[in-house]
Amino acid sequence: MSDDQRFGLARVATLPGPLRLDGGVLLSPVDIAYETYGTLAPDAGNAILVTHALTGDHHLASNHPVTGKPGWWARMVGPGKPIDTNRYFVICANVLGSCMGSSGPASINPATGKPWAMAFPVITIRDMVRAQAMLLDHLGIERLFAIVGGSMGGMQALSWTATFPDRVASAVIIASAARHSAQNIAFHEVGRQAIMADPRWRGGDYYADNDPPTSGLAVARMAAHITYLSEAGLTAKFGRKLQARDAKTFGFDADFQVESYLRHQGLSFVDRFDANSYLYITRALDYFDLAEEHGGMLATAFRGSPTRFCLVSFDTDWLYPTSESRSIVHALNAAGAPASFVELRSPFGHDAFLLESPELDRVMGGFLRAGETR
Repeated sequence: MSDDQRFGLARVATLPGPLRLDGGVLLSPVDIAYETYGTLAPDAGNAILVTHALTGDHHLASNHPVTGKPGWWARMVGPGKPIDTNRYFVICANVLGSCMGSSGPASINPATGKPWAMAFPVITIRDMVRAQAMLLDHLGIERLFAIVGGSMGGMQALSWTATFPDRVASAVIIASAARHSAQNIAFHEVGRQAIMADPRWRGGDYYADNDPPTSGLAVARMAAHITYLSEAGLTAKFGRKLQARDAKTFGFDADFQVESYLRHQGLSFVDRFDANSYLYITRALDYFDLAEEHGGMLATAFRGSPTRFCLVSFDTDWLYPTSESRSIVHALNAAGAPASFVELRSPFGHDAFLLESPELDRVMGGFLRAGETR
């Protein structure tokens, strides 16, 4: 296998299913888009599943086909990097409900021959995990050397360890939580309402006209993006700086640099994401409550778990603050599960795990290497 084939091999697996969703619906068939990096060991013992966040995708470390930009975690995954593809076989799967090749509202409903739109069944984080397990079965991977996820990816990693404990040797959960707070849900609802208030949403039935609700989706992205940053980071980068102009007149153009930045984030987002998928995935995030799934006690989700855990938080992350990670660590300790935890310093808020962080690199590399000796 050539180096080009070994790194960033993109595929779509059509799995016959059926996949039983938490809502009781049987989904069949199930398409899962994924990329792989590195070479799978003969015993399949070196597989790492990396799970992505809300607006991420399976283009983990290869150039994105729409934007042309490097993969969302190219700095972390690759030869000689903390998740070293010379040592590990890395899989990243586009989540169920997304719009980058996996089954979701934008994909075709086999019963009608048209896009599912809002007829697509409601999904949960655990449904995403079950779909990923089906993909691993398809790839012949019985047990993961590790699962690694940040933000919503961390929720998937937690759900993996609770749903399929015997299939995960190690788990790295970064900047995440075991459930959403009321504030998290509130921000998501603002975004959903922005989409549904756009006249072009039309109850989700906009695919035939190729006229999606881009205005509403852009506003949803702008609102969410604020939560990914920190006040210190925004102040350092933008402060109250005005755009360069020949003359300053009062108006509603993007006068402040931070306004222009947010508008750019919104406009670039609509080129690669589907509004209905945003509705479905944010709802899945809001429904996630690992304790509720296990009788109201978070520790019960990890009772008897054979998995090693590593949790990482960032001191300026106000979307999933350090207190959320500590709650998970306390539950792991109560369950007797081996767990390590570190809070890292960064001015960049929730997005810190996606940006350059030598400390995170050291934590990641050290934790994974330690797992090789077990």
